[in-house]
Amino acid sequence: MAKKPPNQIHVTKGQEGWGATRAGGKRSSIPIQPTQKAAERAAKDLANRTGGAEVITHGLDGKIRSSDTIGKKDPYPPKDQEH
Repeated sequence: MAKKPPNQIHVTKGQEGWGATRAGGKRSSIPIQPTQKAAERAAKDLANRTGGAEVITHGLDGKIRSSDTIGKKDPYPPKDQEH
């Protein structure tokens, strides 16, 4: 049986502001936010309400700035102390 791909929510900057899109999605899963911090907070809230997800935050250059597992056990716990 094939393993289910991880549930991911990507926080990125668009033309209108900051949004959060599920992996493979085309439009934001949350209302557009004015700041990255607000979008990340809304994405984490969405992850909690929908059974857990990996929230991945991207910078303006598109590179991953941080990632956090919300609402489920982290399969790869970090060795660093980011949070």
